[in-house]
Amino acid sequence: MVTSEAMMTPQQLLDALDQRGYAITTTEHEAVFTVAESQHVKARIPGGHTKNLFLKDKKSRIFLVTAESESPVDLKRLHPVIGGSGRLSFGSAELLGELLGVAPGSVTPLALVNAPPEKISFVLDRRLADQEIINAHPLINTMTTSMRVADLISFLAEHGHETRIRDLPVPPEEESTDAGAGQNDAAIPS
Repeated sequence: MVTSEAMMTPQQLLDALDQRGYAITTTEHEAVFTVAESQHVKARIPGGHTKNLFLKDKKSRIFLVTAESESPVDLKRLHPVIGGSGRLSFGSAELLGELLGVAPGSVTPLALVNAPPEKISFVLDRRLADQEIINAHPLINTMTTSMRVADLISFLAEHGHETRIRDLPVPPEEESTDAGAGQNDAAIPS
């Protein structure tokens, strides 16, 4: 298992996925920092796309929530769904780098290979879990790696990370219409 002292590089991560025999495809592209900026990149890569929430609860427990990129998420009602205690806030860029070894804009479930399992809980949006293919940055926002959702879950389990699949709450105004997907993109680091 990789520890915080030995962070994987993007190439080491891709090599590890390849060595385990996972069928992956990696597409290089210009740097994208938000869901909105990535629209043209996503248009040419099939499968489920992600937005990632690096969150901390009032007891300083850390969560990585990976949601479907166009799905609004109600942060005020998220804590009981993911097992958080009280109000959630975004973790700092410093903590993100220290724990996952990535910068804002490059947050990805694949970065969990850099984090000790006892330090962070991983939650995957059921909408993504129900897809066959998931797309995520391989630790850097100038590439997108496509892989089977089952392979992602297996790979993370090899590194000690349990994947908890949850139905993420949507804002109340979205519950009745389900319109406006992606409207809270600006507040969500990818």
